[in-house]
Amino acid sequence: MQVTETANEGLKREFQVVVPAADLLAKADVRLNELKGQVKLNGFRQGKVPVSHLKRLYGRSAMAEVIENTVREANAKIVTDGGFKLVRDPQVTLPTEESAVDQLINGKSDLAYTVAIEIMPPIEIADFKGVKLDKPVAQVADAEVDEALQRLAEQNRPFAAKSEGAKAETGDRVLIDFTGKVDGTPFEGGTGGDVPVQIGSNTFIPGFEDQLVGIGAGETRLVTVTFPDSYPAQQLAGKTAEFDVIAKSLEAPTPITLDDEFAKQLGLDSLAKLKDILKERIAREHTGMSRQRIKRQLLDELDKLHKFAPPPSLVEDEFNNVWRTIDEDLKARNRSFEDEGTTEEKAKEEYRAIAERRVRLGLVIAEIGERNKIGVTEEELTRAVTERARQVPGREQEVWEYFRKNPSAVASLRAPIYEDKVIDYILELATVTEKPMTREELYKEDEPEGAAAQA
Repeated sequence: MQVTETANEGLKREFQVVVPAADLLAKADVRLNELKGQVKLNGFRQGKVPVSHLKRLYGRSAMAEVIENTVREANAKIVTDGGFKLVRDPQVTLPTEESAVDQLINGKSDLAYTVAIEIMPPIEIADFKGVKLDKPVAQVADAEVDEALQRLAEQNRPFAAKSEGAKAETGDRVLIDFTGKVDGTPFEGGTGGDVPVQIGSNTFIPGFEDQLVGIGAGETRLVTVTFPDSYPAQQLAGKTAEFDVIAKSLEAPTPITLDDEFAKQLGLDSLAKLKDILKERIAREHTGMSRQRIKRQLLDELDKLHKFAPPPSLVEDEFNNVWRTIDEDLKARNRSFEDEGTTEEKAKEEYRAIAERRVRLGLVIAEIGERNKIGVTEEELTRAVTERARQVPGREQEVWEYFRKNPSAVASLRAPIYEDKVIDYILELATVTEKPMTREELYKEDEPEGAAAQA
């Protein structure tokens, strides 16, 4: 076998491989001799079929099998001898002309083909002991617990029927039937019955609730609203609709006392216990945000410390995925790049930079994990699937079956777990200093969305 490198540019290599016909024929004969003891043919005892007869029957298929195996073995040798780590499977170009293929299959010509590969770049991992990071930390203030308690009280506030002849006010709850039309035609999802609407809750289309102020039980009212441009149902985005609304009953919110009795209605022993639970929940939220902030810092540091050209094909794949999302989002919102204050060319340049950064950081994280034997255990994957199942009560078995039958879905769970374990490993080596701050400072966005802020 003769291997000649024909191209060497960046991370791309191409080789011309030639395997003599005599070598192929020898391998084909070996394969036919193996078949001799396996096949059963009428008129012959098993194992006694002449090789010449087998060659007439199976010669072409045996040679095709030999060629396939030879190409695979030759490619593996190229990768091993070169010490390459491939981005993806080699791209093989074999003869396609009918006469050339016939000559090759019949053992009358050498096997000559080209193989193109894209290799991973060498990655020099930095010394993380020199990395210095500030970890933002915010304590839970009593005011935050009080705010959370008030929100919980609003969500559980009781309502009482208003007196006969009363009119709806902001804060009241109105039970309505409605029928919506666009250009005089009813639309899907535009009809509802016995729907409770709390005026001022901003849960309906903007402007809908405000037009219910002053309505009385039994009254009918025409409500006119315009769907936002970003409305999920694209066929309704930006359209004006008219709703025939009937108010069936009115209820006013009643006072609520934040005491032990209120806590017991929620299944807890006391108001103090309820406050403790709210404080723990808020603390978890702060911890999660702190984790996001320090992770972003760390990724920025990794980006600064590891500058190399990532494989073009991986960057292109990532860019196409990102761009598809951006394009679909703009279409769904009926927006253009000009509406967003940019141009398509500038946007592509920015998102290509984002794609390149993501690929480069992904390779760095994978390299760190591989060198330090960091992996994801079956127990960790099981916990992740269990957590997903808990999010859909009543359909747990369906979730488990989905992940059992879809390896790609399991991979989507493994990737973030793996990344977090590598991040934790680096944080153990880096110098991390806690930086106390307020809740407002913790949740403040430091920089706008863009290439520099993306992982």
